Amino acid sequence: MALLRWIDRMLLIALKVLTTTCFVIVTLLVTANVLVRFFPVASLHWFDEIIELFYACLVFYGAAALWISREHISVGDWIGSKIIKNATGRHLYRMVLELIVLVFTLVFFYYALRLTALARDVTNVFAIPKSVLYSCMPVAGAIMVIYSIRNIAVEIIPLMNRKTKAGTT
Repeated sequence: MALLRWIDRMLLIALKVLTTTCFVIVTLLVTANVLVRFFPVASLHWFDEIIELFYACLVFYGAAALWISREHISVGDWIGSKIIKNATGRHLYRMVLELIVLVFTLVFFYYALRLTALARDVTNVFAIPKSVLYSCMPVAGAIMVIYSIRNIAVEIIPLMNRKTKAGTT
């Protein structure tokens, strides 16, 4: 378990650093693009394809980081804790929510992987394969699938422990 926690921390740190770096780059590029419109000292004809790359990484790797730390937007426990007073019922409720989320992440991963695999064109200026631009989507999707499975396990373990304790008494 210590190894898994270490992997979680390292992956989360890497995603946060990557996301922050992408945010800074996007901010600098957008600022440069605005300034060049007022002071036309250079051409940023390459701007669109680079901003697309960094913005996609920012969004999808950022979403994966939020998924790992469970800080993404979700129904949360506000329904389960207020309506369902039984601890077993709350775990079942959260498990059902996590199963729905898992289905979403599996669908997202499948179509992101398919889009990336089928992309054959390249960008206009730098001839970057579009599959490179899209690659952050299936990688982030895979991370979200793995952590959705982890979240389901987190809800199943207390249920299994409860059943084990009930069977031994």
